[in-house]
Amino acid sequence: MNENTLSGETGPVLPDVETAAVMLQAAIGQIRFARAYTLELLAATPQERWFEIPEGCVTNIAWQVGHLAVSQYGLLMFRIRGRRPEDLDLIPGRFRKSFGRGSVPPKSSEGQPSPEELLAKLNEVYQTGMGEIAEMDPAVLLDEVEMPYAVYPCKLGAILFCPMHETLHAGQIGVTRRHLGLEPVR
Repeated sequence: MNENTLSGETGPVLPDVETAAVMLQAAIGQIRFARAYTLELLAATPQERWFEIPEGCVTNIAWQVGHLAVSQYGLLMFRIRGRRPEDLDLIPGRFRKSFGRGSVPPKSSEGQPSPEELLAKLNEVYQTGMGEIAEMDPAVLLDEVEMPYAVYPCKLGAILFCPMHETLHAGQIGVTRRHLGLEPVR
């Protein structure tokens, strides 16, 4: 570790590039684990129930899946390399508005992507994002970004936040499943 911080602000001490590269590999493992757990929960949830908002809940499974796709795009691609023209096909504006931060879970499936489409989008974003961060030059990991991030206000911090965010939503999926009367997965 060194004494560098971004923009002269006080706060966490940024790692050096070599340490950041090791942290990236650890984050990739955590992202894989979080996604495997999310998929395990989803596989145990009947797709015909994905749009139900059970009594006592404010969300549904469909919104959680769409939100994870949008947020993973933001954390692993947009914050890392900016928006590219092909991103409009990957995460169209309508999809971002439906599932981005501050959006409201739909009360029905009418006009919404199907569970199959949501899963396909979740997988497409995951595959693209993981491919991009696996090829990153470690020297750019310490480049500054805006929120959201974890610990460090840099690209590495955005990547570190990704598995934390997914496991938070996996927990919401788990609670929603229980409110639907489904047995716990773990």
